[in-house]
Amino acid sequence: MDPRDLRIGDAEREHTMTALREHFAQGRLDHEELDQRLDQALTARTAGELARVTADLPGPGAAGPRLHPGPAVPGPDDWHAATEAQRAQMQSMGQAHRDLRREWRQWPHRSHHHHPGPGPFLPILFVIGIVGLIFGGWGLLKVVLFIWVGSMIVSAIRRRAHRRP
Repeated sequence: MDPRDLRIGDAEREHTMTALREHFAQGRLDHEELDQRLDQALTARTAGELARVTADLPGPGAAGPRLHPGPAVPGPDDWHAATEAQRAQMQSMGQAHRDLRREWRQWPHRSHHHHPGPGPFLPILFVIGIVGLIFGGWGLLKVVLFIWVGSMIVSAIRRRAHRRP
């Protein structure tokens, strides 16, 4: 039996259609030719029929029709190059991660001397307000509450001013 008469599967058809789209993108085929050849590739049943679809195009089928269209099997050198490229990419990503962590530690809001929050002044005012409510009545509570709200506003303004570069 002639190898060109062997039946093909969807993987071989898909590989040929991908090659046709690439030839179209490179300007070797116009839109009408692409559509015709894609239809031929979809209806091809044998390796010979599929090889005729790309016989006049450069590439693996240019020297003669490929009997078994499909992706080429990578050799040992290809695997070595791919492994080295992946290793270099992982090292680059690791270095970028380390750089980001270093920058994060150096940001002003990460310093150990700055404590976010109101500080001891607001809790003291809260305690004074409770004591004032119990012993001094509503008048003292209003004064403490006014001071407390004012200090919250000042604290928010200061925090916002420190965020800007």
